Amino acid sequence: MPDDETGATRPTGASEPRIVEPRRGRPSLVWGIPLAAALIGLALVVNTLAQRGPTITVSFASADGIQAGTTKVKYRDVDIGSVTDVALSEDRSRIVATIDLVQRAESFAVEGTRFWVVRPRFAGSGITGVGTLLSGSYIAVDPGPSDTPETAFVGEEEPPVVASDAPGTRFVLNADALGSLDIGSPVYFRGIQVGQVERFSLDPDRNRISLGVFVKSPYDRLVTGETRFWHASGVDLRMDASGVTLRTQSIATILLGGVAFETPTFASHAEPAADGHAFALASDRTAALKAPDSDPQTLVLHFPQSVRGLSIGAAVDFRGVEIGRVRSMNVEYDTVSGAFTARVVADTYPQRLGGDIETFSRQATPEERLAVLADLIDRGLRAQLRSGNLLTGQLYVALDFFPDADPVSFDPDSEPPELPTVPSDLQELQNQVQTVFRKLARIPFDTLAEDVQGVMAGLESTLARLDTVVAAVERETLPDVGRVMTGLASALARLEALADTLNTAVLPELARSGRALNQTLGTIEDSLAGDAPLQQEARQALRAVSEAARSIRTLTDSLERNPEALLTGRPTDG
Repeated sequence: MPDDETGATRPTGASEPRIVEPRRGRPSLVWGIPLAAALIGLALVVNTLAQRGPTITVSFASADGIQAGTTKVKYRDVDIGSVTDVALSEDRSRIVATIDLVQRAESFAVEGTRFWVVRPRFAGSGITGVGTLLSGSYIAVDPGPSDTPETAFVGEEEPPVVASDAPGTRFVLNADALGSLDIGSPVYFRGIQVGQVERFSLDPDRNRISLGVFVKSPYDRLVTGETRFWHASGVDLRMDASGVTLRTQSIATILLGGVAFETPTFASHAEPAADGHAFALASDRTAALKAPDSDPQTLVLHFPQSVRGLSIGAAVDFRGVEIGRVRSMNVEYDTVSGAFTARVVADTYPQRLGGDIETFSRQATPEERLAVLADLIDRGLRAQLRSGNLLTGQLYVALDFFPDADPVSFDPDSEPPELPTVPSDLQELQNQVQTVFRKLARIPFDTLAEDVQGVMAGLESTLARLDTVVAAVERETLPDVGRVMTGLASALARLEALADTLNTAVLPELARSGRALNQTLGTIEDSLAGDAPLQQEARQALRAVSEAARSIRTLTDSLERNPEALLTGRPTDG
């Protein structure tokens, strides 16, 4: 068996092996598949890097509705990015979402851009984000007006009411209280909704509420520097001498509250107010449209009685005209008298009385005002608490003249000046009642009781004696009274018979006599006429009587001189 080159024994009859050289040619197509995949992947990476925009971070209070790799970022329902990571902030107070924006969304990464999570929300203005129940929550964007790049943002917890690019103007309203206003509350002009409340915050320095409102174009041109804003929330129900007045803007204001504005006629042609102009928010339309007040005249009032029912903001009234409000109240201790008094500070506006008083109040110096106030106090000007509502017990401060009030000294140097007070009508009544009771307490009721008992004993003795006398009278006079009553009855019967006789016989005859008497009187009147014959005969008779009377007087005189003439006769001459 021959050996081969390696020293191994080769079997007998085996052919000698041949060395075959491999062929050199093109690579196999199998290698093209991974190469193509690598090229496609590289192209996708290059394309992704080419389309990828800036990476930004947005912090939120919670990660509710946000998931890394799932939550999209949309602007007007167009995808402009996605959330790639969600993590806690370093202080663990918020979550930070990392967002990759697409290249065409680079303009969103600027200062002023707002981000918020769109999810189902239930509020008084309605239900929003219902569509996300099926599609899932997403992050919405409102681009800012700036061109300055920004990569870190603070997300909004509530959706913005108005888009930043909406045409219109934003204003600031300063109010004492928020009331029923909320984000999204409507803004009205003559009953038409022209805007909304965008935000509100507490101004810690001024202790007031600052509201941001948006008035859309073209209604924003109706707002001038003299425009008045007021609360239009709920229902304004007023009862006065003219009847019942019910005022409301709409059903929405009852539920959500609202703001209304109006520009006075004298300022309707003024230039529109600039963006960010601040206005005061009045409590109602009446307060908003009244003439603006100048600086108030602050007064201090000291009331010795309780001020229960008087509240801060209560009216200060002068004969039915409201001229101010109560600013503050507290209790003071008078070390001289040792008594507690209620100290009330009130802001008054005398110019509200109108006429010459308004002119003087606006033009006078503080010294002139104090001089007039001192003169009014000398004439009896005083402050008094009065009841404004008998049901609720609310009080108000009334200023009026009391000529009988005790004179007081006025200190013009006190700051603020003090206006004297008089007790209220109720307090005066209480004082009078207390005075009456004090007088009653001084009456010696014990002594009076003994005197009354003595009088009653004497009265009882007198009544006993009177009973004895009455009994004796009854015994002695009752029989005679019976006889008298019998005779009286008989006399009454005869009187009735006589009356019947008068009615049947005498009265007709009396009527006939009356008629005859009338005829006789007529005849007498005719006879007494100036040209009647009887008058002529009477005059002749009177003349004859006169002549006879003269003859008798002559005879009498003659007899007085010559009484013997009755015997001898008339003497003859000669």
